[in-house]
Amino acid sequence: MATARDLMHTGCTCVPSDGTAADAARLMAEMGVGALPICGAEDKKIKGMVTDRDLVIEVMATGQDPAMYTVDRLPQGHLILADANEDVAITIAKMKEHQINRIPVIDEGRLVGIIALADVSHGVSDAALGELVDAIKA
Repeated sequence: MATARDLMHTGCTCVPSDGTAADAARLMAEMGVGALPICGAEDKKIKGMVTDRDLVIEVMATGQDPAMYTVDRLPQGHLILADANEDVAITIAKMKEHQINRIPVIDEGRLVGIIALADVSHGVSDAALGELVDAIKA
């Protein structure tokens, strides 16, 4: 049985909840990613996700100063997480149901990785990947 841990990539960098939109954008550019987890400045627990789209729509398009706008001010919906030891089919089902391209992976409440659509493409059948892509783009 493949688990979320088998698909995830490790070495996630968090944006602290008191970090700015400019900090998040800079990290995304440096790492070549389109989203980062937001972690508590004090407890380091995952609080949400920030995407490049969030930065454009919520910060840039509204005329906010990215150097002053903290990421904890970004609207956050219900955070969808994968447990590192859950069956990969459950993780993929969560991604389908919530139409998300990436899902943070936790182990005992601690962020240990992220699974992105590209990671799924390496670990599942073409049919399962196609179903996921169809669900996300719907």
